Amino acid sequence: MATEAVTHPTYGNWRRPRRPGLGPLGLIGTFGVFGGLVLVLLASLVSLVAALVVLVPLVVVLTPLTLRTQDGRNLYQLIALRIGWMRRKSKGAHVYVAGPLSQRPGGRFRPPGLLNRVTVSEGRDAYDRTFGVLHHRNRNLYTVVLGCEPDGGSLVDPDQVDVWVAMWGEWLARLSHEPGLRGAAVVIETAPDSGTRLATEVLPRISPDAPPAARAVMEEVVQRYPSASSEMHTYITLTYGIPPGQKRKHEDVITDLAIRIPGLLSGLVGAGGGSAYPLSAERIAEVVRVAYDPAVAADVLTARAQHGGTGLEWEDAGPAACVETVDAYQHDSGVSRSWMLTLAPRGTVRSSVMRGMLEAAPGTRRKRVALLYRPIDPATSARIVEADRRSAQFMATSGRGMVQARAASEVRAAEQTAAEEASGAGLVEFSLMLTVTVDSADQLGDASVTVRNLLATSRVSMRPADRMQAAAFSCTLPTGILPWEQTLVPHELQEAL
Repeated sequence: MATEAVTHPTYGNWRRPRRPGLGPLGLIGTFGVFGGLVLVLLASLVSLVAALVVLVPLVVVLTPLTLRTQDGRNLYQLIALRIGWMRRKSKGAHVYVAGPLSQRPGGRFRPPGLLNRVTVSEGRDAYDRTFGVLHHRNRNLYTVVLGCEPDGGSLVDPDQVDVWVAMWGEWLARLSHEPGLRGAAVVIETAPDSGTRLATEVLPRISPDAPPAARAVMEEVVQRYPSASSEMHTYITLTYGIPPGQKRKHEDVITDLAIRIPGLLSGLVGAGGGSAYPLSAERIAEVVRVAYDPAVAADVLTARAQHGGTGLEWEDAGPAACVETVDAYQHDSGVSRSWMLTLAPRGTVRSSVMRGMLEAAPGTRRKRVALLYRPIDPATSARIVEADRRSAQFMATSGRGMVQARAASEVRAAEQTAAEEASGAGLVEFSLMLTVTVDSADQLGDASVTVRNLLATSRVSMRPADRMQAAAFSCTLPTGILPWEQTLVPHELQEAL
């Protein structure tokens, strides 16, 4: 008998974008070093004292650029983060109160923070399905939200999983060819099952003439099943921007998005997304409302099951009050803490590496995992992979010993990336954010331990989003908030730092 070895495909070869410049200095720091050396040499022609007068401030200014954290932030960025938090706290911007008794215009419950200036409108796609469009007025960005019911990986053949992974990679590569696309996000939300949907489906179907024993069994199933089950929702957000200098009417943008939605949905179905559909403005408002006030989740499901909808508008989707602290975010009936990715899994992983993180976490009210994607156009992708390839080759030829061995591994990874990009593969920058919501601040400690255990099984490194918990909470909502589009410092300048 001949036996065939079963091979399990692995995935990886993700690489952190290489910062231009000398070592940890970055491009700006490198220019500062060379420019400072020229000034020191010119000052040394005058006197040694003049050279020291120029050299000492230069060292003081450039030294913070060399001190970096694990995720690449330098000392100046850490100081700027603390100063920004102190300014927001001194102005009272960390506290938000809405409603009729607040000072907010209109007396309604608009979402706070980055979502405060967002407006929502609706359109219809080619199949006459209603979809909501979020307009971020401060950045002139438009977001559509798609929902899907993934098939899951249980009892599925490995060959089918490989096909899904390949189709998902093809769908991501297609995003780089989407005109005007600024970013995409996949949000997976899990929560304990309230039992409302099961009760709505089962109890009205019980026959009045059913035997008492059968009726008792069905009622017991409805009562006990939710305690051991959970609900999971998957959302995909696509955020588009208007090119600089170009003016387009709001109606024209919605029409353009309506044409693109059917093709995007068909790609999700092929990638294992199951039943995919666009979310209406009312459905988006419900998701945001439940995120800020988890206690109303059962009421929202009940209203949707009995009346076909809640009639909730975006203007009333926010919380009544919320308070941001250094390491937590309190909002209505929940307290949340968010984490941000610092390091992707090293080496290669299997397709199920994120399964533990995506499943419902015990002891939490709600949990959201957001995968953020920034597609890169083909022309820019070619320049990036070629620059990484040259940089890796330079490190391999200039290093020694263990450093040279690691550089050789970098060369192989860079060569593989260049070959895949040349054959048509897309290049995207990605990140990961996680938000956990509990009932009270006393439960945050246990939730943090749970998250650390999940990160260990998924082989990723994350850090708490301290002093920016409110912004991180908004980024994990399916509302199209892209972190790199919300910074005061342009993304290109941040890369140079």
